[in-house]
Amino acid sequence: MLHYIVRRIIFMAVLLLVLSLVSFLIIQLPPGDYLSTMIQNMRNLGMTVDDEMIRALEDRYGLDKPVMLQYLKWFGNLLQGDMGRSFQWNEEVTDLILERLALTVTISVASLILVYVLAVPIGIYSATHPYSPADYVFTVAGFIGLATPNFLLALILMYLTFTHLGWSVGGLFSRDYVLEPWSIGKVIDLLKHLPIPLIVIGTAGTAEIIRILRGSLLDELAKQYVITARAKGLREGVILFKYPVRLALNPIISTIGYLLPAIVAGETLVSIVLSLPTIGPLLLRALQAQDMYLAGSMVMLLSGLAMLGTLVSDLMLVSIDPRIRFENEARA
Repeated sequence: MLHYIVRRIIFMAVLLLVLSLVSFLIIQLPPGDYLSTMIQNMRNLGMTVDDEMIRALEDRYGLDKPVMLQYLKWFGNLLQGDMGRSFQWNEEVTDLILERLALTVTISVASLILVYVLAVPIGIYSATHPYSPADYVFTVAGFIGLATPNFLLALILMYLTFTHLGWSVGGLFSRDYVLEPWSIGKVIDLLKHLPIPLIVIGTAGTAEIIRILRGSLLDELAKQYVITARAKGLREGVILFKYPVRLALNPIISTIGYLLPAIVAGETLVSIVLSLPTIGPLLLRALQAQDMYLAGSMVMLLSGLAMLGTLVSDLMLVSIDPRIRFENEARA
């Protein structure tokens, strides 16, 4: 196993190097750059921008150098833990990410827990009671959850809660707590604002996992080893949870690879609609403004988390499914 993990880490390092170059170049593809947009905005405001000022701004932002030299400087600093400075915010990229990371992870992890707590029992029940009235109800609800865009659901819930309950559910804090330091009152206010984002973000994920688990478990329950176990008189609960449920979870565990970056990035459209101070809208603004250091660093962060999540999911699959073996064990 150690040989497998080391080999995967080496592949991940090489892939991250390639991704860093590709993502940096893609950010540079649109015509112009952050400075050209900034100069145009200054001129629209009636400010005089001469060649000397343009050269000074290019030198300040390091945009007077070729693209490859800009990349090498950024990647070299990245290896030392320095993500650079954001053009748009005039702050360190690390500080901008850390400001939003805690709230983003809180929302995403809470919604993830809610998804699994609801989806796994419902998926097991639907598979063990196929074509029952409850199964039809869960199936219809699941299709509605998959078909409804999250941002549309957010708009509907915002309208209903404001119209009928008088609640303003935008953001994560009330006006009195937005700029206040953390306290028990601020935590309670955060908990009051969490239900709507959790419902919106978790709806599609819950419906998806219910469908996946139901189909996988139905397939496992129809296999010969389950029929043999029932013929031997084993209790239904022992038959169900000893192997079929464990094996039916494989497709769900294999999706952990994209859950880690999703936890950090959050739901961008939902965050914009609900005015959530998470990382997703920050990345979108950085891409729109061609803020290359901020956008490139965030793309690298999400790419690294995706690779780490894939490795974790592979190791978890091996631990719960004895049929899966590493390549070196298969050769032996």
